[in-house]
Amino acid sequence: MPLVSRGRPGKLGGMSFDTAEVRYANSGEVRVAYRVFGAGPFDVVFVSGLTSSLDAGFWLPEEVEEFEMLGAMARCLIFDKRGTGISDRGIGAPSLEERMDDVRAVMDSADCHQAVIYGRRDGGAMSALFAAAYPERTVALILANPQPRFTSTPDFPWAPTRDEYDRRTDEDARTWGTRQQAFAIAANAGLEQDEETLTALARRMRLAASPGAVRALRKMNAEIDVRSVLPSVQAPTLVLTYPTDAELGRYVAERIPDAEQTESERARLPDIEPTLTAFLARARTDWANRASEPERVLATVLFTDIVDSTQKALELGPRWPELLHEHNLRIRRELARYRGREIDTAGDGFFASGFDGPARAIRCACAIRDSIRDLGLQIRVGLHTGECDLVDGKLAGLAVVVGARIAGEANQGDVLVSGTVRDLVAGSGIEFEPRGTHQLKGVGDWPLFAVRP
Repeated sequence: MPLVSRGRPGKLGGMSFDTAEVRYANSGEVRVAYRVFGAGPFDVVFVSGLTSSLDAGFWLPEEVEEFEMLGAMARCLIFDKRGTGISDRGIGAPSLEERMDDVRAVMDSADCHQAVIYGRRDGGAMSALFAAAYPERTVALILANPQPRFTSTPDFPWAPTRDEYDRRTDEDARTWGTRQQAFAIAANAGLEQDEETLTALARRMRLAASPGAVRALRKMNAEIDVRSVLPSVQAPTLVLTYPTDAELGRYVAERIPDAEQTESERARLPDIEPTLTAFLARARTDWANRASEPERVLATVLFTDIVDSTQKALELGPRWPELLHEHNLRIRRELARYRGREIDTAGDGFFASGFDGPARAIRCACAIRDSIRDLGLQIRVGLHTGECDLVDGKLAGLAVVVGARIAGEANQGDVLVSGTVRDLVAGSGIEFEPRGTHQLKGVGDWPLFAVRP
C-alpha cells in the first residue's frame, strides 16, 4: 500500500483534515491543539491512541479513509492530547481527569455542546469515562479496540502481565522514532517498507512525542482501570474490534448497557459503514427522545465528619457553635476552590459532590482536613465514585451509601477512598496506602485505601 502524505490530503466538506486551520483551546493553563473538518448534522470528537501529531503531515491510508468517511457524515474535532504533538509539551503524563478536561475544553472552544465521542485504543478508557461522567454531552460512544485496563489480572486475562508491559514500555521508549520501530509499524499497517515511508513514519513518531513522554504515558496507562464505570455509560455504544480481540470486545460490550459489538479485520469504520450509519441514526433518534436532564450520572461523592464531636461540644459548651460555624465556612471555602458542590449537611458532617473528577475531590478533601487543624478539630473523610440517581436535583443511590459508609470506616485525619477512586486517578501523582478489605454495612466487602500525606 502506498504512502499517504501532504500530497494527498482528504477533502472533507470543502476543507482538508490535513490542512484545516490549527486552533488552540485553553484547558486550565494548558493549550490544546485541535482541528475541525467535515460537515454534517452532528459533531464527532476523535480521541486518538497513545500519541498523535496534527502537524506531522503523514497519514496512514486507513486513517485517510476513516477521516474522509467521518467528515462526510459529521463535523469532526481531532486534537493532540496535552504533552504530545503540537499541544503544550513538558507537562508530564496527563491523568484521565486532565484528558477529560482537554476534551471539554476543545468542545467548548469549537462551540460543540454535544458530540459522538470516538475513542481509539488508549483513548478508549478516557472516552468511556467521559461518556459516563458527562451523559448530557455524549450523544453516542464509539470504542475501537478499547482497553479498559492495560495489565492483566485473574479476571482480566486480555492484557500482558505487569512485567511484560514494563518490558514493552522500555523497548518502545528505546526505539521510539527510529527506523526499527517504523519498519514494525509499516509491516503491521500493510505499508510498503520503502525509504520514503519509513522516514515519514519515524518523523511522525518524533513529532508526536519524545521517548520520555512515551514512557511516561505508558507508565500512567499501566495504572488505569475503568471497568467499574462501564455499567454507568448511558449513551448508545458501538464497540469495534479485530477478530483476534473479539473476546475482549465482548467483555467491554457486555458491561455497557445495550452496547453493540462489531468485528472487522482492521477495526476500521470504513469496513462497517452500513453498520455505523444505522448505529448513528438510532443514536440521534435516541438523543432527540432523551430527557433534557439525565436521571443518572457518574459522580464522586465526599463525606466529612468531625472526630469525637459530641465530646468536643461538651468540653467547649457555649463556644462550640462559634467553632462549628468556622469549621463550616472553611469547608465551603475549599469546596468552592475545587469546584465542588455542597449537597447536604447533618450536624457536623458534610456531603458534597459536583467535582470535575475524583482527583480534584481527593485534593479538596485533603485541603479541608488541613484547613481546620488549627481549630483544634480532627476530621475524617470518605470518597467514592459511582453511578448516582438524580432525585429533585440531589444525588441518591448505592454510590452515596457506599461513600457514607467509607467515611465511617476512616480514622482520625484519614482521607479514605474506595478502590474505584484509586483506579480512576492514575497519573495524578496521588499515592495511597492499602487499608485492606472492609465489610461496609449493607453494601458488602470493599477494598479501601488511605491517601498518603
